[in-house]
Amino acid sequence: MSEEAKLALLERIAAALERLAPPPPRAVDFSSAEAFVWRARGEFSAVAEINRVDLSLLEGVERQRDQLIDNTRRFARGLPANNALLWGARGMGKSSLVKAVHATIAREKECARPLKLIEIHREDIESLPILLSSLREKPFGFLLFCDDLSFDAAETSYKSLKSALEGGVEGRPRNALFYATSNRRHLLPRDMMENERSSAINPGEAVEEKVSLSDRFGLWLGFHNCSQAEYLAMIFGYARHHGLDAPPETIEREALEWSITRGARSGRVAWQYVQDLAGRLGKRLDG
Repeated sequence: MSEEAKLALLERIAAALERLAPPPPRAVDFSSAEAFVWRARGEFSAVAEINRVDLSLLEGVERQRDQLIDNTRRFARGLPANNALLWGARGMGKSSLVKAVHATIAREKECARPLKLIEIHREDIESLPILLSSLREKPFGFLLFCDDLSFDAAETSYKSLKSALEGGVEGRPRNALFYATSNRRHLLPRDMMENERSSAINPGEAVEEKVSLSDRFGLWLGFHNCSQAEYLAMIFGYARHHGLDAPPETIEREALEWSITRGARSGRVAWQYVQDLAGRLGKRLDG
């Protein structure tokens, strides 16, 4: 092959690699909105209206609320803070708490810089290093939020998350903090780790890499199924806030029946009952 042919071949290979490489993130005006959604193709989509509830309406999670507020406040004031993993029972307000805490802290005057919320979907986790790189020099604080984070046995994208959170040469930017919610404390299915352990020469080392993913989160907040009293407190808190004028004994009876039919008591079940009650009363749930 002649030198000219070799050069032409190399140019075609380089052009093909450029087409495969992800495009650089597009410029975005972070002052245009409170929250954004990150797309793996390198785009930030502004959120016109955040789907969230007021912090005062989250009942039964006072300890978790106070710890997450303190951690977020330190970060917003330019002080050291930890990545946080909110794990545990479904429907107990994990994602609602993250969004409500962001709204609360972002309004405080002591913030060293405007605090923005950026949601990254689980399937886009591999692009997290690109996202962090695009935020590093921006004059804002960023709460990166991934809801319902977990990994299946065949996935390896958790390695990108580990490296982005604490590892790597650059490390996590000081203006970015990662909050995730999950039903799993270790983010990986138990049978996956047990299979690794049973087939490994050194069982301890076989699962160390996977378990250590959770160790990248300095703050672990556990959420557990609520009691009947906490469930009813959620119901009546929503009812007062939205002006749902029904007899308390009727609300209590219906709310308990509602939870029995669904086989669970949680913040999500409480909100679903409140929506049903408001609909029957002809009331809108605004604000």
